[in-house]
Amino acid sequence: MKNISISAAFLAVVGCSFVTSCSDDDSNDGVTKAKVIKNYADIAYENYKDAYDDAVELEQAINAFVANPTQATFNTAKEEWKESRESYGTTEAFRFANGPIDDADGPEGLINSWPLDEAYIDYVDGDANAGIINNPAEFPTITKVSLEALNQTENEESVSVGYHAIEFLLWGQDLTAPSANMAGQRPYTDFVDGGTASNQDRRRQYLLACADLLTDHLSSLVTEWQPGGAYRTTFLALPENEALQNMYLGIVTLASAELAVERMDVALLNMSQEDEHSCFSDNTHRDVRLNLQGIVNIYQGKYDDIDGPSLEDLVKKASTTAFSATQTSLQAAQTKMNATQIPFDAAISEGPDSTEGAKVKATVEELQNLGATFIAGAAAIGVTVNG
Repeated sequence: MKNISISAAFLAVVGCSFVTSCSDDDSNDGVTKAKVIKNYADIAYENYKDAYDDAVELEQAINAFVANPTQATFNTAKEEWKESRESYGTTEAFRFANGPIDDADGPEGLINSWPLDEAYIDYVDGDANAGIINNPAEFPTITKVSLEALNQTENEESVSVGYHAIEFLLWGQDLTAPSANMAGQRPYTDFVDGGTASNQDRRRQYLLACADLLTDHLSSLVTEWQPGGAYRTTFLALPENEALQNMYLGIVTLASAELAVERMDVALLNMSQEDEHSCFSDNTHRDVRLNLQGIVNIYQGKYDDIDGPSLEDLVKKASTTAFSATQTSLQAAQTKMNATQIPFDAAISEGPDSTEGAKVKATVEELQNLGATFIAGAAAIGVTVNG
């Protein structure tokens, strides 16, 4: 994930600062702020647990590929990468909420950082000797410790680990035109001794280390959010309006700034594949849809088999106007998002004035409107996020 300044990006979009006000009033239907907060913690744990479990399956597929590199095992590893993104994508709605994912010691920068400078990791078009993999003199050992230490040491784009490092290693650069509807075409033989690229053994070591690091960092988040976990305990002990404020801060910032601007509008305005989230695999259309679904999950208090007290319930009890406005915007955002062209690089290739680009722009604007309706709903339940 691009490591934007939360306050700068959010204030630029919605002009808000975050303070709390008012005390909790139990709803007559039994939905209370305390129950909503606990349900959020339950969802966070289950969602991160799913992301971890899927990352374990990805690591197993990568281990199998490295042990026996064939086209079939390569394809399986790529499919497992895409599957792992399904569960992780919805967890993005827990970001920007003062939680363990991106606090001062959080692992977010080691999990989902982007955009990524491909030449920092491996060979690129026009430079067969680029990257850590092809520079054993400067980087003699490839281990989890060494790769983690190298992450973003030169600049924001010098990403060495995480989902997108693995993505690049599996797909390579996407050098095809958006109209071709093709992802990166790295051959599996890049990992086979005597294959199409040098340093095959170092490339295998790099892929294995990245996969192992990913499960390590996701495991830490599961531990934080599990019943009795350190952050879960802290979160549930917060004053109710502070906890609710954090919940709103996460979904408002994701909707209004990170998803709408950083992940969609920037790429659209620049008409650049390099600015899309999963540019090597052409999986960006899933990223953005899943991020929006994560927002919906938190607002409605639903995830998988969980269906509990929610922000939506509190808003519905407090203000018919705010509830209706948010419902309308949520539905519109999902409809507009689902109407955007697949793959995403084709949708943005001709800019915001094109037919497909206009659909992306309409989604961006609706996401920002959604953020505004969330703010109004928060005010209705006594949490001021527009000070």
